[in-house]
Amino acid sequence: MEFTDEQRQYLESHQLAVLGTGKRDGSPQLSMVNYRFDGSHILISVTSDRAKWTNTRRQPKVALLIPDGRKQLVIYGTVEGIPGGPARDAAIASVRAAMGNPLPPDADMAAFSKQLDEAKRVALKITPEQVFGNN
Repeated sequence: MEFTDEQRQYLESHQLAVLGTGKRDGSPQLSMVNYRFDGSHILISVTSDRAKWTNTRRQPKVALLIPDGRKQLVIYGTVEGIPGGPARDAAIASVRAAMGNPLPPDADMAAFSKQLDEAKRVALKITPEQVFGNN
């Protein structure tokens, strides 16, 4: 989907959001998350032992609310789980950078990948399908 310039700017200027997933019983589960907008997708770092991961594996449709006081942007989309490998490592490094904690330029990516594996860290990649907002 195409974002307006205003929506892109809003997504790029924020890093906190509320992720809505569906629990097994159909009720909603909400979590505060840090995210990175890469221009097309929303990237989120989670661990594989959390409800966010489990819920999205079962039901990949999600909602993401990016609040800013009374302003907000809501994105509905589909999640792809990235459990490991270079795509996961790059996504998580990107989220870290957006949070102000970038990897050093000379980072040992094999060691970084091993750390992520040991921490059970995985990535969610949301493909937006609809966007609404009052920003």
